Amino acid sequence: MCGIVGWTDFTRDLSKETEILKKMADTLANRGPDDSGYWFCREAALGHRRLTVVDPEGGGQPMVRTAGNAEFVIVYNGELYNTEDIRRELLPKGYIFKGWSDTEVLLNSYIEWGEDCVDKLNGIYAFAVWDARRKELFLARDRIGVKPLFYSRKGSSFLFASEIKALLAHPLISPKISREGLAEIFALGPARTPGHGVFSEIAELKPGYCMKVSKERMEIRQYWRLSSHSHEEDFEHTAARVRELVYDSIRRQLVSDVPLCALLSGGLDSSAIAAVAAEVYRSEKKEPIQTFSIDYVGNDRFFRANEFQPNPDAPWAAKVSEYLGTRHSVCNIDTPELAESIFPAVLARDLPGMADVDSSLLLFSRWIKQRATVGLSGECADEVFGGYPWFYRENGEDNVTFPWARRLSARLKLYSAELLDAIRPERYVQDRYLEALDEVPRYKGDSQSEARKRELFYLNLTRWMPTLLDRKDRMSMAAGLELRVPFCDHRIVEYAWNIPWEMKYYKDREKGLLRHALAGMLPEDVLWRKKSPYPKTHNPSYMEAMRSMALALLDGSDSPLFPLINRKAVREFTLSMTRDTDLPWFGQLMNAPQLLSYLLQIDFWMREYKVIIE
Repeated sequence: MCGIVGWTDFTRDLSKETEILKKMADTLANRGPDDSGYWFCREAALGHRRLTVVDPEGGGQPMVRTAGNAEFVIVYNGELYNTEDIRRELLPKGYIFKGWSDTEVLLNSYIEWGEDCVDKLNGIYAFAVWDARRKELFLARDRIGVKPLFYSRKGSSFLFASEIKALLAHPLISPKISREGLAEIFALGPARTPGHGVFSEIAELKPGYCMKVSKERMEIRQYWRLSSHSHEEDFEHTAARVRELVYDSIRRQLVSDVPLCALLSGGLDSSAIAAVAAEVYRSEKKEPIQTFSIDYVGNDRFFRANEFQPNPDAPWAAKVSEYLGTRHSVCNIDTPELAESIFPAVLARDLPGMADVDSSLLLFSRWIKQRATVGLSGECADEVFGGYPWFYRENGEDNVTFPWARRLSARLKLYSAELLDAIRPERYVQDRYLEALDEVPRYKGDSQSEARKRELFYLNLTRWMPTLLDRKDRMSMAAGLELRVPFCDHRIVEYAWNIPWEMKYYKDREKGLLRHALAGMLPEDVLWRKKSPYPKTHNPSYMEAMRSMALALLDGSDSPLFPLINRKAVREFTLSMTRDTDLPWFGQLMNAPQLLSYLLQIDFWMREYKVIIE
């Protein structure tokens, strides 16, 4: 994994702008701590920060290749999981490879197939290729959106980067936000509308999209979308196909020239990944795979079961590790470092985020990086196979807004009248919700209930899952760690999309089909363990830390947050909050303490990024 930046302008000589491009790339040093590289011509400049994973000697970037009289230059962030398949297809066409990196395969794929090369790729990627003959820049992002790509068009200049911070390092881009940006933060946040960079001058290339930039025009097109149709296979054939796809995806993602591990919570998804990895390692006569889990100081005493987290992970992770014979270690995080890290987490995400859910992953990633450079993680199985509680609720409120964010009214009580008047939050969220529903690929053969489930899956895949993928990418890459997500393989997503709900809900259990498909890989009690989300702290000291930090903020006199909040209401909320305050306002893990954390993150973000409200 890496960080990429670039700049095209047909009205100035970019070969003289080396310092600006290097400044942009330097902001991504954590993404690519191992090496850096730059390429310049008059109309284009490309920069790269490298995290070495495959082909240390031959995979350097920017990579340049010539075909005929044409020169092609690539910068690329990601991994291809069908590298050898594509290489075998290119060799008979006369292509010669100097190394074994996926970067070289990707660049030659573009040379051979042009922009249609994206149809060949299985992986997670964001890349840009400069075609010197056509004087044209081509950019693409993976189908699911695992790897980020942001861009800005300012006058004659076009700029792109892996992260927002790199664009803000360019003198042409300022940290301005409009009313819409405020609505993204205060109404939708920490989710984000696809395509929006929150800052007024920054946009995001959406998952499954590519674009071309030339002197004359900028063209964006969608090269991949879900397609709805009937599912013809019976249950057993469906389960067998799911098992085959999941196994193949995990196996492909075990390729690495540096130490690799698996994140293990003891839940179904991470345990399945560890099981396949352990089997592959045994077959290849390798040392047992490393597995890592996260826990919190005090959770053994303070854990309290709830709707989302019925039991602690630690005993289950230990059981699975023993069953599979992995080399298991636990990262224990204490409250002080968890609380303090909500601010570095903002720097990693470039935006206010998921509070301690982000900061804990950042700390966990730093800990893992001391032991491995690549990890496999179980994200996205819940979105693909239906694991979340909101798939099963009969509450009609879930039919009128995003089901993971039903408590908007509770947040609004903390905002100033001026902010509410400016952003009209209920209307903004409703418009974004209806916008998402309008995109759903319908199937005329669906019953009314099946059509609603299809809507829920689409909302989860395109509006909820990106928030988790942003978190996974930014927190891990801030530590120089590459985390792969096998359940995001587009083949799994495409196949599962049309499987009817009655199959996915086998035995009236969340992810029942997936559990049945993985039978024999894990102990039965692990296989059918009730879903438990990413582990969070249950130590009341975290709530007290947030209370103290919030009161200190409120007692100050110069916060940029003050015009946007109702200070009296926030103070009352802060003082009245107890362990029994039940306000799951975003997803499964963000409750009352996290609401204070989010406000603290906004304050820090506005100060650190010198946010200008238009």
